[in-house]
Amino acid sequence: MSTTHLTAITDAATHPHLICETVLQTSLLTTTSSPMSTTTISLSMTSTSCQCPQCGYDLENHSAIALDAQNQIDDLQAQVRLLNQKATAAVDKWADYEDEIQALRAQAQQQTQAQAQPSSPKSEQRSDSPSRFSGYLPVQNRLSSFLTSRKSTPNLAQAQAQAQQQPPPSPSATELVAALTREQALRQAAEGKLDQASGELEELSAQLFQQANEMVATERKARAKLEERVEMLEQRDGEKRKRLERLEGAVQRIERVRGLLAPGR
Repeated sequence: MSTTHLTAITDAATHPHLICETVLQTSLLTTTSSPMSTTTISLSMTSTSCQCPQCGYDLENHSAIALDAQNQIDDLQAQVRLLNQKATAAVDKWADYEDEIQALRAQAQQQTQAQAQPSSPKSEQRSDSPSRFSGYLPVQNRLSSFLTSRKSTPNLAQAQAQAQQQPPPSPSATELVAALTREQALRQAAEGKLDQASGELEELSAQLFQQANEMVATERKARAKLEERVEMLEQRDGEKRKRLERLEGAVQRIERVRGLLAPGR
């Protein structure tokens, strides 16, 4: 008789923390029926055991544990999907905000260019005028050298007057963006104050409704007590009336008896 052992590791998806061994035992039985013939019969048995890799404790295979693990995995996958959806929504909002900022910057640049364009023709005309009279400069330099000293102060006064008459420079794109951010911050602050005021108003309204309900409940209780007391007083009045009627009837009977007894005396 001989025995053979075979080992195998089970699926890690169902039991990742266990090491299972499958032992295949094969027994060979040899029987002899006659001196010339021999019959060999092989018997095989399989046994499966799961052991913990740390402590070596044998555990049984349970499909319920695998099902629970699969359910937990499905739940985690669903949560991951929800988080991915939220992340994509946040990214979309961020992209929309960036598009709005770029559009506002483009508008600001267009405004600055539109404001700068009217002043450019004047500068071009001024730049053309020296080119026209550039040929006459060598001839006039001699005369102008004698007159510059006398005309220097009026020229300075005229330059100052022109500088004062010129319009203030247009705001740049950075200033416009800063103003936009300030406006957005003020708007957010106003919205926060509005939300806070609405929350306080809701709290006050809830408190008022609660107080009104409490007052109505106390009034109903007091009214019920008064009604009970009135009923008790009415019952007492009825009992007193009945007693008075009984007393009156008794007095009338006594008077009748006296009237019957008086003539006999």
